[in-house]
Amino acid sequence: MIIRSADFISSNVLAEKCPAPDKPEYAFIGRSNVGKSSLINMLCGKTKLAHVSGRPGKTQVINHFLINGQWYLVDLPGYGFAKVSKEMREKFDKMIRGYLVRRSNLVCVFLLVDSRLEPQMNDIAFMEWLAESQIPFAILFTKCDKSSSNVLNKSIAAYKKTMQESWDEFPMYFLTSAETKKGRDEVLQLVDETNKLWKTEM
Repeated sequence: MIIRSADFISSNVLAEKCPAPDKPEYAFIGRSNVGKSSLINMLCGKTKLAHVSGRPGKTQVINHFLINGQWYLVDLPGYGFAKVSKEMREKFDKMIRGYLVRRSNLVCVFLLVDSRLEPQMNDIAFMEWLAESQIPFAILFTKCDKSSSNVLNKSIAAYKKTMQESWDEFPMYFLTSAETKKGRDEVLQLVDETNKLWKTEM
């Protein structure tokens, strides 16, 4: 897929305020500081589409971007160790889950996971919630350029071992890097193939 245009459409805190659900939609979410904004910019071939910040928890609303005039990329607030109050974390959680269960055109959630870290329980818990809610998702292991192939393989093996107790099959996943553009073609190919299926079903 060639990205010809990527335009900011809107920011909202309520699912019902989001753009009309007339195009396939892909949401990006992950723990704070997982590299979400950098990855979104890399995928879209832009440097400042999503705001990159050294301060965790910068994204605090549901941001919609229209890609090639054909599908929506959605930048969701992160979760985890962002330095916000308990009240604000609960507000984010309600907003995110409300959006995810109500968007009829949401075809895939890309859950970003830092490839350098051991399995994080809040990541595992969020995957389980997505599965229980029957929301399709794929894992994007980020910052893969920061580790050797051996370390990277051990990290993924650790996730598989942790999840095998309650999962019949490990979710679809991609290895990515905002620096080297690793995984870009594979992720966009999945989007392209899913968009074609979405058109067929409509």
